[in-house]
Amino acid sequence: MAPEPQDALLAAARGGEEDAFARLTRPYRRELHLHCYRLLGNPHDADDALQETLLRAWRHLDRYQERAGLRTWLYRIATNACLRLLERRPAELMPYPDRLLDVADASADTFAATAERETFELAYVTVVRLLPPRQRAALVLREALGWRSAEIADLLGTSVTAVNSALQRARETVEAKAAVPRHTADGAEERRVVQAFMRAWNAVDIDALVALLAEDAVLTMPPEDVRIDGAAAIGRFFGTVPADGRLDRIRLVETRANGQPGLAAYIRAADEGDHDAYGVMVLTIADGQVTAITGFPGAAAFEPFGLPATQPG
Repeated sequence: MAPEPQDALLAAARGGEEDAFARLTRPYRRELHLHCYRLLGNPHDADDALQETLLRAWRHLDRYQERAGLRTWLYRIATNACLRLLERRPAELMPYPDRLLDVADASADTFAATAERETFELAYVTVVRLLPPRQRAALVLREALGWRSAEIADLLGTSVTAVNSALQRARETVEAKAAVPRHTADGAEERRVVQAFMRAWNAVDIDALVALLAEDAVLTMPPEDVRIDGAAAIGRFFGTVPADGRLDRIRLVETRANGQPGLAAYIRAADEGDHDAYGVMVLTIADGQVTAITGFPGAAAFEPFGLPATQPG
């Protein structure tokens, strides 16, 4: 279908037609949601920020000046919505399901670019959350969206000099704190490693799991203060902690998050019965090995992935 003329939709929306406003903003909603996730690190909080963005845009549509561009105007509102949310409460890191990018009404070019950029990877999002909110906003607007310093300064109500200084400090922090390697595997390498990981898990073969890990692999479990360094230590963890080492009681289901392979884990309390949501693991793979595992315990991460809370035994 050909896109509806924006001028006609804008005029109708300004006349009070909510359906016209919905059609006017629909092409931008997924990318705005991803922008909010980059700033907040949590898809549930991104939902809240997106809803606030659309509500404020609807209420203040009379203030929109067409020369600024609707997309830019919406990004300004979304960024401020995220900053206000961060003032009220910290956002808990959670993975972002790749399935939220794959929608028919999204711009293919926009999402092909954003999904491939390192600003979507879990390692980047994790370290960006360490920045003060306004530094975080400046860095994401520059590196993910390519905004100029003058545009960022205008949004944040500050000077270009202050923005450039904030960007320099933000980049120094990201470089210093980026402890998890980047995901560089292609599709074939991913499939090979993930399938081998699942086979070893199902067989409760800890040695085989360890063999798939880089020697300096790291396992973290936000928001818990847990960090396990090294393949051998991660192997000992898997052999003793999840289900007391009874990995055969934990069923793994493949998924994808942050442009990386993910595994949703369901645990069975006894040898018979249903499996309940246990947690989601996101794997970072490079050079044919798992270099990092980021685990998100509990059932909260399952809903954005469209995964059920239980699976039949």
